[in-house]
Amino acid sequence: MTTANAGALSASAARLRRKVVAASAIGTAVEWYDFLLYGTAAALVFSKVFFPRSDPLTGTMFAFSTYAVGFMARPIGGIVFGHFGDRIGRKKLLTLSMLIMGAATFLIGLLPTFNQVGVLAPVMLVALRLVQGFGLGGQWGGAILMSAEYGDARRRGLWTGLTQAGGGLGNFLATGVLAVLAATLSPGDFLTWGWRIPFLLSVVLIGIGLWVRVSLDESPVFEAALAEVEGGAHDAPVLETLRRWPWRVVLGGALKIGENISFYLMTAFAITYVTEMLHLSRAVALNGVLAGALVATLSMPLWALLSDRIGRRPVYAFGAAGVAIWAFAFYPLLDTRSPVLIIVAVVVGLLVHSAMNGPQGAVIAELFPTRVRYSGASLCYQVTSIVGGSWAPIVSLALYRHFHSTLPISIYIGVACGVSFVAALVAKETKGLTWAQIDAEDRTATA
Repeated sequence: MTTANAGALSASAARLRRKVVAASAIGTAVEWYDFLLYGTAAALVFSKVFFPRSDPLTGTMFAFSTYAVGFMARPIGGIVFGHFGDRIGRKKLLTLSMLIMGAATFLIGLLPTFNQVGVLAPVMLVALRLVQGFGLGGQWGGAILMSAEYGDARRRGLWTGLTQAGGGLGNFLATGVLAVLAATLSPGDFLTWGWRIPFLLSVVLIGIGLWVRVSLDESPVFEAALAEVEGGAHDAPVLETLRRWPWRVVLGGALKIGENISFYLMTAFAITYVTEMLHLSRAVALNGVLAGALVATLSMPLWALLSDRIGRRPVYAFGAAGVAIWAFAFYPLLDTRSPVLIIVAVVVGLLVHSAMNGPQGAVIAELFPTRVRYSGASLCYQVTSIVGGSWAPIVSLALYRHFHSTLPISIYIGVACGVSFVAALVAKETKGLTWAQIDAEDRTATA
């Protein structure tokens, strides 16, 4: 092959890689927009629209309970999508997950309220939240694996970090749209119809993301792995993962839990705390999370790139330790009621948090061989959500009601991040390893 031809192939591969990463990041932004929009709305709207007969804190707990339901469905989605993603490929499952998420989010925007149909309104809300969670359960693993398996080993952290940043962008978009509506509409109009607009807008974003994703080819690493191994795909990749690599599933879950709990307590619960407990305006709370989401989106790829340079473990451990420490400054800064210090609290919190979230896609993907990677990554990421983000706002509300202090909430975050810190220290360093090396090590270990 001539130098010119080799250069052309290299340039073509680079363009394809950029297209895959962009598509994965856009798709992730779309789906996290849908999912996180619900959390913001639960903090601001749903307690009044779907649970109006409760006192404010109880209504908010009910609203966050429906929010938690989506997390309960995520492991089921992760298992189902992981199974078929490891058997028939990543691309088809990604497209399906977007359609499911988009339809559920759009229909939430059309739901009647409690005052219109009574208890049927929260029942329908819970049902659609379950569908949302099921769709998201399959999305993350597929998007991360497309970026990771198309990317080269030297910069895999960066490629997956850009996809992770799509989640930050989704949070920014969801919070931003609600912030604009809350600032421009009267409280009555916002509660009557304004909150519906962001949910209905998901159709536009889903259309864009779906158009990008259907233009991609299947992961070449996945296709090569199936072609090289006699028998093709595992009949039951989830069971195979749990049988051969249970410790890695536990390790991945431990890495995830601190990141998961701290994120939702610095975003969705922080909005509730600022508006319901401190009695500040929606704009103050939303502006803080909006600024934090922007910083997180920009910093995630940088932390991920740093993990390509110095290793996954030190970057992840720094993020876990940093958030554990910052948790004890976070709520006192909110308690100042200063809009500037509230922004500082969220921005610094999510900046340090991104040291976990940025390299997380590469860290978890590199735990598993190609033939079960979708299942393994999804199990780590989604099962953790049951004991992590799903109950974190509810647990925090209960702690606050009982102790009338935010100190137990800070301890809660600190303990969760402590688990992730220890997991980062005991994890094997995988930066720079090719997929062939990872697969070969696993074949040797299980021979």
